[in-house]
Amino acid sequence: MPTRVARTHVLIIVQNLPVPLDRRVWLECRALHASGYDVSVICPKGPGDPARETIDGIRIFKYRPAPRARGALGYLIEFVYCWLRTARLSRKVWRDRPFQVIQACNPPDTYWLLGRIWKRKGVRFVFDQHDLNPELFLSRFGEPTSMLGRLQLGFLRWLERCTYATADHVISTNESYRRIALDRGGLDPDDVTVVRSGPDTTVMRPIRPVRPRPAARHTLAYLGIMGPQDGVDTVLEVMHELVHGRGRRDVDAVLMGFGDCLADLRRRATELGLDDVVTFTGRADAAMIAEHLSAATVGLCPDLKTPLNDVSTMNKTMEYMAYALPSVSFDLTETQVSGADACLYVPSGDTSAFTDAVERLLDDPELRVTLARRARRRVSLVLDWKPQATAYVSVYDRLFPRPAAVEEALPDTAYVDLDSPEAFRRFVLDRGPLPLGSLPVRPRRELEASA
Repeated sequence: MPTRVARTHVLIIVQNLPVPLDRRVWLECRALHASGYDVSVICPKGPGDPARETIDGIRIFKYRPAPRARGALGYLIEFVYCWLRTARLSRKVWRDRPFQVIQACNPPDTYWLLGRIWKRKGVRFVFDQHDLNPELFLSRFGEPTSMLGRLQLGFLRWLERCTYATADHVISTNESYRRIALDRGGLDPDDVTVVRSGPDTTVMRPIRPVRPRPAARHTLAYLGIMGPQDGVDTVLEVMHELVHGRGRRDVDAVLMGFGDCLADLRRRATELGLDDVVTFTGRADAAMIAEHLSAATVGLCPDLKTPLNDVSTMNKTMEYMAYALPSVSFDLTETQVSGADACLYVPSGDTSAFTDAVERLLDDPELRVTLARRARRRVSLVLDWKPQATAYVSVYDRLFPRPAAVEEALPDTAYVDLDSPEAFRRFVLDRGPLPLGSLPVRPRRELEASA
């Protein structure tokens, strides 16, 4: 008797990046799918993306992204627009096939309301917390002094509390985030699971670049978002000091990524006279990342110590490590947890010390080899995605115990006996049931046994 396996359907909501460009979310999708879950995703479109596509068995529903936000009103319009488009698409996903759980990945912390609406139909809600939005506000604008600023910060904290209160389970990207979920969210420790971001080191690994750099030249690499809190202007200041201040003619830089500050960074590079030695690639796919990180000499982590950055896990650090790329970083708490002794750290904001550390790596090949070996070993043994995938899937296995095969009773159909020329002939001629007693038929089980 054939069996039918009931599969739990997970709907993942992402607003910050398209999928599969969001590498963490894509790894999560693939981990769930490989473990027998059906997975659908709602996210904004990237350039040239279709409205709907299926990749590796994962259904992706996309909407046109909101106009670029400017100011508090702009962000509010963006959040409302994305929420409404997501809500509409969630109904479309439900019509295609009902889902049993929604996973909302922040920012922003607005999808708890959609979670509560769907909970009326028995849907569970999982909060995958990628960012701390109150800390993001403080990192960008500082402690508010105006009434409007205090209202904005209070609103962000209220949204976060509502999200924690709605969640059936919270996924934190590191122990710092988990402590906040327990302390500020008042959650039970059993309801919060740490799933670190980590590269798939079987895929992210050094390659022989198609266009290797000249032996006498060094490339500095930056990979990541280029927003106000990401400190990418430090990369340009370091390059200006190396090229124009210290007279080095053997160094260039490649900056991979996009964000609100990309246009300003391009203008700043021109002002600093760096157009000949700094390349902005824009959005980078996996092949471009592999090519540039395999060819680079040093990876750069210019994120300043802010309330958000200090407790956030920086994917770029681990991705440099996956490609055995030595890196320099400011002394952020969670970055030191990730990099351990495989990176060089300098005091936050000390651009001169950052430049010194970069130059030290440029001029000391043996130090580069030592750090590269430590980096690849640590990322493979400690930070790799595989154990994180196990922790991630375990969240859903606890919420939805693995479905057992369910026997589906089928009628004892009288199949046409294709081995009998006369039975086959009569079927073709009649295309209907045989009169009782006219010709024998063989039960389905007997046919399956003889096949």
